[in-house]
Amino acid sequence: MTVTLSPPPTERADGPRRRVGPSGGIDRVFRSVLRVAGLAVLVVMATVGLFLATRGADAISEAGFDFFTTQTWEPDSLDFGIAAVLVGTVLIASVALVIAFPLALGVALYISEYAPPRIRQALTSLVDLMAAVPSVVYGLFGSTFLQWQGVDVPRWLSIQFGWIPFLDVEGADPDNPLSTDSAYVTSTFWAGLVVGFMVMPFICSVMRESFTQAPQGEREGAYALGATRWGVIRSVVLPFGRSGMIGGTMLGLGRALGETIAVAMIIAPVFAIQTQILGSGGNSVSALIAQQWGAASPFGLSALMAAGLALFVLTLVVNFVASAVIARSRSGQGSD
Repeated sequence: MTVTLSPPPTERADGPRRRVGPSGGIDRVFRSVLRVAGLAVLVVMATVGLFLATRGADAISEAGFDFFTTQTWEPDSLDFGIAAVLVGTVLIASVALVIAFPLALGVALYISEYAPPRIRQALTSLVDLMAAVPSVVYGLFGSTFLQWQGVDVPRWLSIQFGWIPFLDVEGADPDNPLSTDSAYVTSTFWAGLVVGFMVMPFICSVMRESFTQAPQGEREGAYALGATRWGVIRSVVLPFGRSGMIGGTMLGLGRALGETIAVAMIIAPVFAIQTQILGSGGNSVSALIAQQWGAASPFGLSALMAAGLALFVLTLVVNFVASAVIARSRSGQGSD
């Protein structure tokens, strides 16, 4: 019997491949819709920035560079600036991230790696439900209950770590049993703590989705080499989810910088740079706008618009920096 062997297939030479166009009108329509949606976002952002710049031009031209260095806020007396509230905004957001990041990381890892399947969906729904709670509810909880029932926390921190400048409470006497608790409430610490609870669900959701996308093959390979569950998390899950961790954290930072109602309900407004986060007093740009808007004069409204423009630019800078960091930290590039 004669066996006929077919010649081996010829290999295709390397080179540019022909681009295949859209197969039909639906693809073109979908692509056009996406392009319009992207342009609409840019138009909306540009419109908001132009509106704030136009309405705040009078105040900026009057104050000049002193707008960024003056601590007081008296626009009707032409003595105003955002130095104090800008520092307060950054401090509140920093405290919020210090609280929210480890909490979100732990919850995300537990849900994706440790939680039994029968309760995983319930935990996910509970975390997502926290993001749906209105900010005014968090503000009520923090202003009427949390800061008064937990006043021993900042007192203990000031006693144990008062040698650190930003954890000292000026004018407080922790050894005096008759001293009031007013020195430890309505502070940057409590405002940041509540804001941290608010932004934690957003950070956790992004981290959780990133962790669940870790390749199953790399997980099984790590287990086959004798790795423990924590070893798999450390060598596979965390490196693969690095960009999700950074992206979620930056998303929470942007949310914390602009939080308004909860901060305004908790913190006692003080127009002076106060770096002692445990002591009473502080402020933020968004809380300043909410507190001053109703009684502001026409020039005062222009000053508030200028403050809003500064917060708008700060948020954009944070987002651009986050995009650059994420682009340099591709998911999975550090996994072994």
